Amino acid sequence: MVTVKGADVVARYLANLPAEIEAKLLRGAGRAAGAVVKEEAQARALSAEVRDDVVLRSSSRDGRIVVKVTVKPGWGYSLGVWQEWGTAAHFISVAEDQRQGRSIGRINKLSKEGSLVIGGQFVGATIYHPGARPHPFLRPALDMRGSDAIAAAQAYINARIAGGKIVGAAEPEDEA
Repeated sequence: MVTVKGADVVARYLANLPAEIEAKLLRGAGRAAGAVVKEEAQARALSAEVRDDVVLRSSSRDGRIVVKVTVKPGWGYSLGVWQEWGTAAHFISVAEDQRQGRSIGRINKLSKEGSLVIGGQFVGATIYHPGARPHPFLRPALDMRGSDAIAAAQAYINARIAGGKIVGAAEPEDEA
């Protein structure tokens, strides 16, 4: 009869291998690829507020590694959405509930930044904004640098497989 020593060790190793690959290898490879796309998106952003708020996040769920390059919530996000998709033509006015019984002229005089003032001139209670053309920066970043991102992921994987083992620690979740 044949006896095998260490079968339980091999079984444990094989059982833990998918989690180790996911935690140490694939998520890091995704983050390496995402970093390339993030860099390109930042270079394509028109404003410093958007550029500074471009973030990279990764997660592992349902057996999948998800990497997102996006703009973090806040003013930079609003600017990023307007930049990526443009805006439709629209009217701008001061809402009645914000006036507190004051005229538009009085609001302009009291406000440090002004309200409905263009070029230092009061323009009226309502102005028409013709909209803004889109200037996409997120999707083109992926389109332009997709092959570089794949190469970065491959380089990450190659650097962490040595002697048939996965080397290195799991990648952190924080922003890159």
